[in-house]
Amino acid sequence: MRDATPQTIYLKDYKVPEFLIDKTNLVFDLNEDYCRVSSSLAIRRNPASQSSSASLFLHGGKDLDLQCIEVDDCPLNDDQYQRTEDGLIINHVPDNAVINIEVLIKPHLNTTMMGLYKSRTMYCTQCEAEGFRNITFYLDRPDVMSEFTTKLIADKHQFPVLLSNGNPLDQGELDNGRHFVTWHDPFKKPAYLFALVAGDLSVVEDSFTTCTNREILLQIFVESKDLNKCDHAMLSLKKSMRWDEQTYGREYDLDRFMIVAVDDFNMGAMENKGLNIFNTSAVLANPKTTTDAAFQRVEGIVAHEYFHNWSGNRVTCRDWFQLSLKEGFTVYRDSQFSADMNSSVVKRIEDVSYLRTYQFAEDAGPMSHPVQPDAYMEINNFYTLTVYEKGAEVVGMIHSLLGDAKFRQGSDLYFSRHDGQAVTIEEFVSAMEEVSGLDLKQFRRWYKQSGTPVVNVQSSYDAEAKTYSLNFNQSCPTTSGQSHKKPFFIPIKLGLVDANGQDLPLNSQGDQSIVFSLYSNSQTLVFENIQQPPVPSLLRGFSAPIKLDYNYTSDELAHLMAHDSDGFNRWDAGQKLSLLVLNRLIDDAKAKRELVMDQQLITVFGELLKDHSLDPAMVNLMLQLPSEAQLHEQAETIYVDAIHGAREFARQSIATALQEQLVATYKRLTDNQDYAPEAQQIGRRSLRNCVLGYLMQVETVGPELAWQQFNDASNMTDKAAALSALVNCQAADSYAVKALHAFEQDYADETLAMNLWLQIQATSKLNNGLERVKDLMGHPAFSINNPNKARSLLGAFCSANPVNFHHQDGSGYGFLQQQIIALNALNPQVAARLVTPLTRWKKLPEPNRQLMRDALQQISNHKGLVKDIQEIVTKSL
Repeated sequence: MRDATPQTIYLKDYKVPEFLIDKTNLVFDLNEDYCRVSSSLAIRRNPASQSSSASLFLHGGKDLDLQCIEVDDCPLNDDQYQRTEDGLIINHVPDNAVINIEVLIKPHLNTTMMGLYKSRTMYCTQCEAEGFRNITFYLDRPDVMSEFTTKLIADKHQFPVLLSNGNPLDQGELDNGRHFVTWHDPFKKPAYLFALVAGDLSVVEDSFTTCTNREILLQIFVESKDLNKCDHAMLSLKKSMRWDEQTYGREYDLDRFMIVAVDDFNMGAMENKGLNIFNTSAVLANPKTTTDAAFQRVEGIVAHEYFHNWSGNRVTCRDWFQLSLKEGFTVYRDSQFSADMNSSVVKRIEDVSYLRTYQFAEDAGPMSHPVQPDAYMEINNFYTLTVYEKGAEVVGMIHSLLGDAKFRQGSDLYFSRHDGQAVTIEEFVSAMEEVSGLDLKQFRRWYKQSGTPVVNVQSSYDAEAKTYSLNFNQSCPTTSGQSHKKPFFIPIKLGLVDANGQDLPLNSQGDQSIVFSLYSNSQTLVFENIQQPPVPSLLRGFSAPIKLDYNYTSDELAHLMAHDSDGFNRWDAGQKLSLLVLNRLIDDAKAKRELVMDQQLITVFGELLKDHSLDPAMVNLMLQLPSEAQLHEQAETIYVDAIHGAREFARQSIATALQEQLVATYKRLTDNQDYAPEAQQIGRRSLRNCVLGYLMQVETVGPELAWQQFNDASNMTDKAAALSALVNCQAADSYAVKALHAFEQDYADETLAMNLWLQIQATSKLNNGLERVKDLMGHPAFSINNPNKARSLLGAFCSANPVNFHHQDGSGYGFLQQQIIALNALNPQVAARLVTPLTRWKKLPEPNRQLMRDALQQISNHKGLVKDIQEIVTKSL
């Protein structure tokens, strides 16, 4: 049945918990068809609570089969407690008591993958945000932190490995072939950080010596077939541990650190204290089955989850409105780490490109919310790009304002002051204020106001006075619940580039790059002793998550693209130049005019290909036209076919004009080096495959090259790039059929590789995309019950194949509606994520606009709709 009317939870209504749990003792008796969970909770009334006589309320889901309750060893009668829709009320509880509860649950029937569930033959948990209440009755809120002891009992043959948080205390044999292991976590934690794994797993072990010479056992548990895919994750973990010691002074605290790879998992990974549970896609890596991008993703996610040990575990959130306290801060930390391990400029470009394409769209959509939301119906819907990526940008701005030394002092103060506590974003910012002496009152609006600020910049040059002026005006569009925005504090890093491509000195100190603080609606910055009109290089390094509007000419953009000393802005100038060209082509396509390619962009791209001194990774990024998703985000109205046609025309024009240079570049970058997922090689492969993508527009050249590369490839990066090139080229159809078959034969037993095979086909821009996806749903490699597979096929088609998804008959929308309804009861989190493509209906022209809205309405009308989906659909309509 439909969830009861979802209740909105407000930050302003926060109250401290009425009870605390000092110690939690759990016993899990795991069996094939059920699990018996016995809990013993040492509770006490919270002295900080205003209510000194309140009953004890414990959260608990409807599927908990309650067997018995005891208070201080006295069994309770039915009239001494009440079972509610979402928990358990126990009356007349002493100020200090031990509550014993026994429940039965059926993990093998839990398809939501929240709480305790079964992934194939393995038991595992996911408790963030509110999964623990599906395991037993508990005070399942982040500000209730407890010391956990967990005993696991299971059949030893079926489940030889029994894991939980902390360090092992005891283990032994039991009757009937069963055994037990008891774990103790000495660090208090909220229930969302609890973890349990039971299965027949193999392990890869290593060790790490901390800065105080403590030896830490490192373990990665996987299915035996995946033992050859753990080396990269282990190396990434050791790098992360050393980096966190050196950069933030954070030493690991337990005797062991464990990672478990799970095939059925809603998220990328989970930072449970000492026992991180990872989606297989976020930990397993091998050159034959894993692309460069996936190698880098593994490195980043391993780092992210490890860094949570301090920014999330030792210091955690007071409530879920503070989610960015741990996620935004930790995303910033893992971005710093990845930048240090690889190319910092390339990493920055990748992060900003993702933010602009997807987070900016979220800011402009019906689910727009501040980095610190003030209300929610379903917390799972707020694990968003705004909380994570925009939250990271806000932390990055604080770092820029304070500088390296003060930011480190601020983080040290934050960690030492709040170790073992559940705290707020305010306390993080206050620590930064205290060490720096800065007043960040206005800056806090980044946490409280939603939407993407827009900064319009106009310039003027006074030839007689030799002054150059920049006038800045900021605004922020109306978003849900916020019609009037106060001015943000916006740090804008900038420089001035002269006609010779040199940075001009901007002040008496000779600084060639400064940070201008925009804090009012309008401000003017004047530079003196400027001999000729310069070209402004604005928002260097993307110093703030804003849209900056300056009326550059194409010549000025080409100049910055060639000479800007800031690597990010060189790339950004190229993107802006490409946008000028593409927007003109899109306008012509909408008006049915003949398309004519701008030669300046071709010339600039040709110069990039000639300059062999440039980093191939940067050339790859600068040669890539803005994606269709980026073009959709910046358009007022999304004309899907015009956008797709204009972009394809531009790619074909570039490929035809630069064919010889592209072929020469492709050959120059072809080598037989042994594969390594390191920055230099990744850059060379990325440029080579970018060039191959262009050459696919030349029918006499591209298909043959792609087919040869597919057959000769010694690594998954090159093989997958070739396969993708073939399935997106009509002229390569015969090769594509053979390549798809060969890939399937070679990787049929490699789950992650087959997910990539599904994704490549789902995103093919050729006609009849929906029919291909429907056919693939019947393939043995696909299962709608597996989140990775659902994302690889359904998610990829609906979010990354616009020209097929937005077919004018609305068939794509109807198809997605059906899949959301199918997943509604199976896995609400995955279903809710799939709704996103339907929420942008207001930006589409007719008939798509109404057809997409109709699909949303059909979902809304479904009688069994869960609140995860209900909230998104209601806000979207």
